Order: sequence, then C-alpha cells, then structure tokens
Amino acid sequence: MTPAISVVTPSYNQGPFIERTIRSVLEQGVGDLEYMVVDGGSTDDTVAILQRHAGRLRWVSEPDQGQADAVNKGIRGTSGAVVGWLNSDDVYYPGALRTALDYFAAHPEVDLIYGNAHHIDDQDRVIEPYPTEPWNVDRLREVCFLCQPAVFFRRRVVERHGALDERLQYCMDYEYWLRLAGKDVCVAQLPDVLAGSRLHAATKTLGSRIKVHREINDMMRRCCGRVPERWVYNYAHAVLDEKGVPRTRKLPFALGLSVLSCYASLRWNRRLSREVMRTAGRWIWDNSVSAWKRRRS
Repeated sequence: MTPAISVVTPSYNQGPFIERTIRSVLEQGVGDLEYMVVDGGSTDDTVAILQRHAGRLRWVSEPDQGQADAVNKGIRGTSGAVVGWLNSDDVYYPGALRTALDYFAAHPEVDLIYGNAHHIDDQDRVIEPYPTEPWNVDRLREVCFLCQPAVFFRRRVVERHGALDERLQYCMDYEYWLRLAGKDVCVAQLPDVLAGSRLHAATKTLGSRIKVHREINDMMRRCCGRVPERWVYNYAHAVLDEKGVPRTRKLPFALGLSVLSCYASLRWNRRLSREVMRTAGRWIWDNSVSAWKRRRS
C-alpha cells in the first residue's frame, strides 16, 4: 500500500542533533508514514544512531554530491503521495504531519502547503519566529518567506516540475519555491506552527554568508533574469560583516556598503539601476552629514 506521506532527511555529520530530528518524525503518531534518511557517509556517531532506529525507518550512508543530491535520492527512493523534507538538525513539532495530511485531504486542488516555524537554538529553545508571509510571487523574489521544514508538497509536483537543482549547495529550497511559483502550482499557507529550523554555529548558511549570497544572486539571475535590489544590498552587508567592518563606524560602513552594492549590481545585473544609485547616494550623504554634525558638536 502506498504510504500517505514520505519524509526525507538528508544527513551529514549531524550527530548532536539527528536523534532529535528522527524522534520528531517517528513520534508524529502517523501510521502510514514512510521515513528515509539519506546520509552522505558521516564519520561521527550518525550511523550508530541510525542503526538504533533501523526498524522504524530506512537509511543509507554513502558519499553523495551534497544536500540536494541526498534529498532527490530520498524522494526517488520513497513513494508517499505527500513529501516532507526535514534536515538532520531541524525538528517537526507534534501534530505537524497530521495537520499537513488533513489539509491535503480536504483540499485536493492544493499542491504545496507551508506553515509557520520557529528558529531554534542547539537546545531546541525558540530564538524567534521564522518570518513567514502570505503567498505572493513578487514578494517571494525579494525574500524567502517559506521555512523549508514547514513545507510539504504532493509527489505530483516533483513528477511535473522536476526535483531540486543539484548544482546548488545553499539555496536549493529557495530556487525550488521560485521555480514552482512560475508554474501552475496551487500553494496554500497554514496558520499552524509546524517545525523548528535550527540556527547554530555549524549551520552552512551562517558559516558561509558570502558564498550563500553569491549563490542566491547567481540563481536569481538564472531564474528571474535579474537580481532584485534587496539581494544586492544583502550581499554587500554580508561582505562587510564577514570582513569585520563595524556598523558603529557609520561613514566607513556606508561607503563600503555603497561601493559593494554598486559592484554587485554591475556584476549580476550588468548595470547600475537608479534604485541602487539613489540608495547608495543617500547612505553616503546621510552619514556624511551625521559625521559633520558630530565634529561640530
């Protein structure tokens, strides 16, 4: 019998967290659940943890080409009509899978749903709500407001529109939502808090912010034809933060932000938009005036 829902967990050396991830899935109380962990050949205690749960999930541990490859492998290796993708350091909250299944059952026209989520720390404590927003395609190009572990989609979505882009290492989920937004995919937002997305020092996106923003901008250029100004500015902020330029040094920070924003606009959009030039000029002017006033006082 085809499972009602398949959950896929890509994993690599997340021993401190994967036990909590696994339990958050297995303790959902959904009988027709298929759970598969696709591990990339972890060298920590991940395999030992997987072996302990072997009777309640399927797993494989072997080298892969990264997270997107692992997720795609898991989707191909499962058969549930609904698919959930939960990274090996994130968690589902109690009732998340039943909430998703009940909504899909009541709304057969809906292809993808997303709920609310929390950012959590390494002890599962809530840091802040994830900034989820109502579905809006134009807004999605400006900010990724879907929290990946709180997203579920029907298998027919993958069959019709393909799987994750395995070239991507950081923004494969964002690219997928943007790709689906341009198709005939029916999306619905749920008010429920479904998942916890973990923020910790070893998280890929926190540890490689410049690489993340470069990849997002490359992806935006391919998917949307241009990079929105918001992502141009985000890249500039990431570079300055990683270089340790303090925001308290307002004029140097504004100068650096302006130069980097212009550079990013030229690099990815092949031109300086009026918006970027106007914004950069305002940053420099406002902070120059503030510096002059401080000197006079």
